[in-house]
Amino acid sequence: MVTLTNAENALKSVYLDAVTELLNTKANPLLARIEQTSSDVWGKEIRKAVSWGINGGIGAGDEDGDLPAAHGTDYYQFVTTLKNLYGQIEISDKAIRASADGRGAFTDLLSAELNNLLQASRFNLGRMLYGDGTGALTTVASNTAKTAYTVAKTNNLIEGLVVDLYTSAGVPTKTGLRIKSIDRDKKEISFYTDPGEIAAGSILFVQGSKDKEITGLGAVFEADTLYGVSRTLDFMKPKTQDNAGLIDEIMIQRMIDRLDTEANSTVDYIAVSNDVKLAYQQYMLQYKRNVDVMELDGGYKTLSYNGIPLVYDRFVEDGTMYLLNTSAFKLHRLCDWKYLETENGKILRQTQGKPTYTATLVKYCDLICDRPNGQGKISGITAE
Repeated sequence: MVTLTNAENALKSVYLDAVTELLNTKANPLLARIEQTSSDVWGKEIRKAVSWGINGGIGAGDEDGDLPAAHGTDYYQFVTTLKNLYGQIEISDKAIRASADGRGAFTDLLSAELNNLLQASRFNLGRMLYGDGTGALTTVASNTAKTAYTVAKTNNLIEGLVVDLYTSAGVPTKTGLRIKSIDRDKKEISFYTDPGEIAAGSILFVQGSKDKEITGLGAVFEADTLYGVSRTLDFMKPKTQDNAGLIDEIMIQRMIDRLDTEANSTVDYIAVSNDVKLAYQQYMLQYKRNVDVMELDGGYKTLSYNGIPLVYDRFVEDGTMYLLNTSAFKLHRLCDWKYLETENGKILRQTQGKPTYTATLVKYCDLICDRPNGQGKISGITAE
């Protein structure tokens, strides 16, 4: 007979390892390439010493002359707080009782709930990887209360997502708004509950997440300070090219070579928006060139540029290409995905006032890039 105890045992012993593996390797192809480590975690913070330049104590000389003077490598300390990532599953008491006499039915119930969690995590983790850590999703362009509201972009939005609304000055105005529908052609969204008039320039954030998300590529390329270190230092500045124009192989190779010669950085991953992927395919077709395809770890199939995976990701801004050295990224974590437990070790808890039980997965981590100057970004890419 299926009971809550059986459910907890299954979630702990059978499903946890599988879900952890899926969240770490199947949520996003970029995340699957980033090493996860528990090093440099001190309490609630990550403190990582990062070297800049090379040791200066080298040189040539005479057989009996002076040896080169020793000069140590310069070090800077990156500091960031561990971010709290959560995922919840919910099972109703009715569903448990309905499947009490059938282990197969109960297995299907848990599998369905965990699969839904995985789908939501794929979206959220992928979005955070390319975000700036603030949790900002988009701005609202229209300022008149109506059925649908015009937004600047829709790639960070999905039906069912619960969001908070802030003014452009960072003042919260409405919380707990759930997106009902998205017209991606018109860039319009609607909510399950009428939020009334929304001031133009207002910003949507994931519920309760403002300024609490992991440090994604948006911060690596755009933040004034990164991990507590000023952008005035050269090694803190990624290589960028704006208003790139028509895509071609020379454009891509020029940035790859620049990263190699100026930062001694080898590009091993290229992330692009959908319009850039199509522009690249169109360019190759125009010159009767085959577009190579490769398979990445985790089962992802993608385009290839000279042996480097060229991956479309919905969270990359339109007209943009990131050229990354993924070995410079580490996801520092206090622990891998674990269930929140009560004092007596229980992971399923009844929702107050409701006939449902919830289990919460948690991970404390943040993303650090220890070579910001070894990363590149080309924006303003267009097609014929």
